[in-house]
Amino acid sequence: MNIADPLLVFDRGTLRRRRERAAHSWDRQAFLKREIAGRLVERLDDIRRTFPLALDLGCHGDEVASALGDRSSVEHLIRTDLGLGFARRARGPALVADEEALPFAAGRFDLVLSAMDLHWVNDLPGALIQIRRILKPDGLFLGAMLGGATLWQLRQALAAAESEVEGGLSPRVSPFADLRDAAGLLQRTGFALPVADSETIEVEYENALSLMRELGAMGESNLVAERRHGFTRRATLLRAAEIYGERFSLPSGRIAASFEVLFLHGWTPHESQQKPLRPGAAARRLAEALGVPEHSAGDKVGRG
Repeated sequence: MNIADPLLVFDRGTLRRRRERAAHSWDRQAFLKREIAGRLVERLDDIRRTFPLALDLGCHGDEVASALGDRSSVEHLIRTDLGLGFARRARGPALVADEEALPFAAGRFDLVLSAMDLHWVNDLPGALIQIRRILKPDGLFLGAMLGGATLWQLRQALAAAESEVEGGLSPRVSPFADLRDAAGLLQRTGFALPVADSETIEVEYENALSLMRELGAMGESNLVAERRHGFTRRATLLRAAEIYGERFSLPSGRIAASFEVLFLHGWTPHESQQKPLRPGAAARRLAEALGVPEHSAGDKVGRG
């Protein structure tokens, strides 16, 4: 890997290996994926239409399929995952595929769903363009990815500990997109009627070391290509756990970890979709609709 390439933020080879390890004992740490998949699928309930062929991009343990349950809105679901172990767990058609090089023909799917997967893509705009390409006109993309405020407590604790113990800093928690970036990317990559919003999921752990072990078991630990390689010093980890407990402990004595989830919603363009009116094309004036007096740009409105 040429880590000098500015697009290569994440080490995708390491991600694939970690996905394979995580697949062996996934049921023990699938709770976060289940929660995110459930919240994502709930958003389909507001859309009154049927999707004959859908794609689950990054299926993990088939949580999206489980969340869909007996909903009739999705007729057929194809799954993909970067890891062979996860693709084998699927209860329906599945294949191994890289989100950065999707192996599907243009206009193939009516719906693409992706839960807790796209935050590891190096070229997120490129991935969104590929998703738009494989969707039919008036096809829907619904995605949920970890956002920039994820694990902010752990970032603070690790940074403080590493500075104190080792006298320097290294990227210890992977950087993710923020909400403003995500909303703009949908529009820039050609999606119509784009919507982006976020939710925060708070999870309790016994201590920071148990949190870090859980992240490793999920395959969600640091993947920054320019991270410091090798094992983190034991003294640094222990000090980070102490700082985490001092700053972010709960009344119960446990610690809280925040996962920000960005939800993305966009359609591929189609002539049937609503479009903004041309300037001056409104049938009623704004003041008339609001029931207030209209003033020209040069009028001064007094205060009563």
